[in-house]
Amino acid sequence: MTIRLFAAAVLVAAYGLASASAGAAEFIEGTDRMKARAYSPAVITDGGRIVWLAGMGGITDADGKPITDFAGQTRRAFQNIEATLKRAGGTLADIVTMTVFIRNQADGDEFVKIRGASALITAKDFAVPQLLVEIQAIAVIGERNDGTGRR
Repeated sequence: MTIRLFAAAVLVAAYGLASASAGAAEFIEGTDRMKARAYSPAVITDGGRIVWLAGMGGITDADGKPITDFAGQTRRAFQNIEATLKRAGGTLADIVTMTVFIRNQADGDEFVKIRGASALITAKDFAVPQLLVEIQAIAVIGERNDGTGRR
């Protein structure tokens, strides 16, 4: 089993993008360190649809121009995730856990400034050599979610 599958299979920490009142997830409050890294030690879901998102990155902008900086690729990856979740009837707020693979360990703190992660793993290589970050996530879309972010 690859580290990516293993990480996804055993991941118990939940990503705290949404408040407990939004969506189909309730986030358990964590320690101060967990709060600073923007994740929760556990998430409880009730109802809704589970969306397992493939690993996503972003090496080109909307105009097809290369993105070579870490922050730009991270933001583009989240735009790609958001577009996929929208097609599934959800939003970024529906993410309950996320595993992030980064090429350079030094980029970890910058990633957390952009958005916290349940698991942040340094990977030596990616299938796409230009990739600096890849994000894999699981979302639970509430039964009343109409895809606009309204409940």
